[in-house]
Amino acid sequence: MAPSFEDGNSVFEFVVRRGNGVKGLVDSGLSKVPEAYVQPPKERIDKENAVKHGLPPIDLSKLDGFGPDHDEVVDQIVKAAETLGFFQVVNHGVPLHLLESLKDTAHYFFSLPPQRKAVYRSDVSPSPLVKYGTSFMPEKEKALEWKDYILMQYTNDDEALQHWPQEIKGVLLEYLRSSIGMVKKLLQVLLGNFGIKPDDPMIDVLIGKKMLSMNFYPACPNPDLTVGVGRHSDMGTLTVLLQDGIGGLYVKMEQDIDYGKKGDWIEIPPTPNALVINVGDMLQILSNGKYKSAEHRVRTTSTSSRVSIPIFTMPRETTKIVPLPQVVEKDGTALYREFVLIDYMKNFFGNAHEGKKSLDFAQINPT
Repeated sequence: MAPSFEDGNSVFEFVVRRGNGVKGLVDSGLSKVPEAYVQPPKERIDKENAVKHGLPPIDLSKLDGFGPDHDEVVDQIVKAAETLGFFQVVNHGVPLHLLESLKDTAHYFFSLPPQRKAVYRSDVSPSPLVKYGTSFMPEKEKALEWKDYILMQYTNDDEALQHWPQEIKGVLLEYLRSSIGMVKKLLQVLLGNFGIKPDDPMIDVLIGKKMLSMNFYPACPNPDLTVGVGRHSDMGTLTVLLQDGIGGLYVKMEQDIDYGKKGDWIEIPPTPNALVINVGDMLQILSNGKYKSAEHRVRTTSTSSRVSIPIFTMPRETTKIVPLPQVVEKDGTALYREFVLIDYMKNFFGNAHEGKKSLDFAQINPT
């Protein structure tokens, strides 16, 4: 007989304090979503009325040459960052067998016994580099997110090999190593648009810190009532995301473009062999608002469990962030103030997801 979760406190105790996660709820035999996960109507995802993102993925192999193909790809990357803040890439240099291995490994890790995962809960984890959790900020959320995750900070290979979970560290390190060259190429294009040289040390500064996550969204009995991840933008510079074939990623339009209008939610459908790239808050601030750190969220599904594996790149905590002077000079005014990244991080990780509200911390005149 499935346990009863009639009140939010019992759910919180079972899922968060015991470290069972949402998967533990599902494994207990739930037939309906507990009240603690039921989102307010305005936060639920209307799958039927979302716009389908119809643009083909960007072929990064064309960046390696010169001529019209190279210039066309540069234009595609810049336009995507200026409008939606999301785009998909193929021929990215990450081995395709690795992408499949990552998805298989994520499913394997979350199928482990609860006690094997719970040792990494933030209050007991043997390392500050590794955190296993559920939802984003359970203590502050009005409704919990239907998601479990394992989050790892990367400092160097030795520390990762020592502290990351045995079952996943090898494949995640390979994912990071094979992706970082692509991230540099994309930043060279995006910053080159402002006149910054490809060998400028700023590019390495902007990705001086990396975090990797494996996310697990168990099959949900009432997906229309829940969200896998609530509305938010990513905090860092660029995010690389591997999503599986199930889908569920939605991005909000900040302006009218060819295939949608401002305020529409656009579904980013899974594309075989592709990775999803999205702009983070730091790149929006550096570009003085030219590039958009898109607001996005994730829907759950009743048919099967879904996994996604993001790499978050960002500057180190002590880095000072301020809009690029050449962009401010051209614009005539700075939209964001100078700050140290650690202060932005404390604000970001100290609040529940609420769209792009995290940017208010740095905005000179928040709307």
